[in-house]
Amino acid sequence: MTDADCTKAITAQVNSAQADQQALEILGAGSKSFYANRVTAAPLDITAHRGIVNYEPTELVLTARAGTPLSEIAGVLGEQGQMLAFEPPSFCADATLGGAIASGLSGPARPYWGSVRDMVLGIQLLNGKGELMRFGGQVMKNVAGYDVARLNVGALGTLGVIMEVSVKVLPAPAQHASLVFEAPMIDCHTRSEQWLRAGRPLSAMLHDGERLYVRLSGTESAVADARTQLGGEPLDDKHADTFWASVHNQTHAFFATEDPIWRLSLPPGINPNEFDGEKLSEWSGQQLWLRGVQDAAALRAKAAQLGGNATAFRNKPDGISAFQPLDAVKQQLHQRIKKSFDPHAIFNPGRLYPDLEEA
Repeated sequence: MTDADCTKAITAQVNSAQADQQALEILGAGSKSFYANRVTAAPLDITAHRGIVNYEPTELVLTARAGTPLSEIAGVLGEQGQMLAFEPPSFCADATLGGAIASGLSGPARPYWGSVRDMVLGIQLLNGKGELMRFGGQVMKNVAGYDVARLNVGALGTLGVIMEVSVKVLPAPAQHASLVFEAPMIDCHTRSEQWLRAGRPLSAMLHDGERLYVRLSGTESAVADARTQLGGEPLDDKHADTFWASVHNQTHAFFATEDPIWRLSLPPGINPNEFDGEKLSEWSGQQLWLRGVQDAAALRAKAAQLGGNATAFRNKPDGISAFQPLDAVKQQLHQRIKKSFDPHAIFNPGRLYPDLEEA
């Protein structure tokens, strides 16, 4: 099927759903079906809408259709010594670019190299009226009007079908090295601040409750100097690659459970001991994972009090929303935005917030 035929087929299904007032669940590879709230709706499969549309290595910009596998993009970028700096987690071999943008999830390098939202330059969106719309462009200095392209990052397909995305790419580091330290989890923020201020090429940090793991990425000289100055126990390249891949795609033993897994997004410097349960800390302490049964209301209240929020990331308990509830003002804003893009509320109803479709 050609790109034009695929676009027509997807548009026709959206128009039919709009006419019949039928809800649609936008589907890629299904790698993130465990994430967020469940949707009960007819499937809208976008995996056939795939392929790299344009790639300019010298301009550090790649444009691809939403159904393009991340593995295909990584292969093409790798040939030019480039990468998606936000390290989108795959969770399966066929994970797509559209899913990465819609979920807004970033990997271990997020605090140091940038988030998904930071790297999105433009999108083509099919809205709930069956209209194809373009927002943003293929350059960084495109700031006219509202940044609708980045508004769709993390919206989980509730505003429309992401058809095409332009992203900024970055040169891949020449060298990586991983170090292990005997240090308490509470030290993560302080150590990372010291290292970053000293110009150390930090690209990942994780504390598993026992030891602190650090990844350095940059030029050979910068990585070699950091290894000498920081100390720690070196982790050989093979084990390091396996370890960071397990963190990246959540195959690490911490995530091998049927118990709820909570993700806490926190301001810098929060003491992880404020929270009870088995913990895993990332992003210099700003992303804290909790494993086990929690009082959802109490956990979210404490996270909010500290300036953060709590998401039921995996194995969501029944009876709660995956995401921290919005206050009345934010809820109204979300509802207005939803109404503007998807007036008949056909796209992924309830996936982001259960009451988003209520006007």
